[in-house]
Amino acid sequence: MTQPEQPRRAPKSPLVALVGAGAAVALATMIAKDESGRTVDASVTRDGALVVEHVSGPQYRRAYADIVGVWTICDGDTKNVRSGMVETEAGCTARLERQLVAHAKPVLACVPGLQHPSRQNQLIASVSMAYNIGTRGFCRSTVARRFNAGDWRGGCDAMLMWNKAGGRVVRGLTLRRQRERALCLTGL
Repeated sequence: MTQPEQPRRAPKSPLVALVGAGAAVALATMIAKDESGRTVDASVTRDGALVVEHVSGPQYRRAYADIVGVWTICDGDTKNVRSGMVETEAGCTARLERQLVAHAKPVLACVPGLQHPSRQNQLIASVSMAYNIGTRGFCRSTVARRFNAGDWRGGCDAMLMWNKAGGRVVRGLTLRRQRERALCLTGL
């Protein structure tokens, strides 16, 4: 006699519900490393909650002006940040997940092909890029146009174009785009 199937509960994490557990964990660890330079462990609990734990590196819990003067806190979050603001570790984790969801939704909308399970690496690289350049920039980019035309390799290559801030090539952005491109090309 077989057991009746238990109904699946919706994940507690909006990010896990949107992109899946594997992509959520990859995004949480990748963004923390790229945006703040810190290392985190990320996991998804049995009930679908995303757990992010600080392991090492800086925690920017006090707001600072970034390379182009934008007020930033935690792992590159610029939403509703002002001078003098201080955030808790739990607050930084909540901000990270909110921002990843806020960037993943438009990326999935403007490049629907990223929803396919075989495109998980391209999805992670795309959300990472959008987190840095903005969803509007991503959705209007050559990357998105090439992906939508079915040119996945060409879209990954186009990520390298986005390595400037304030009109200047920035070494950190060049390295970040190279990492995103390498992930994007994985499995193609």
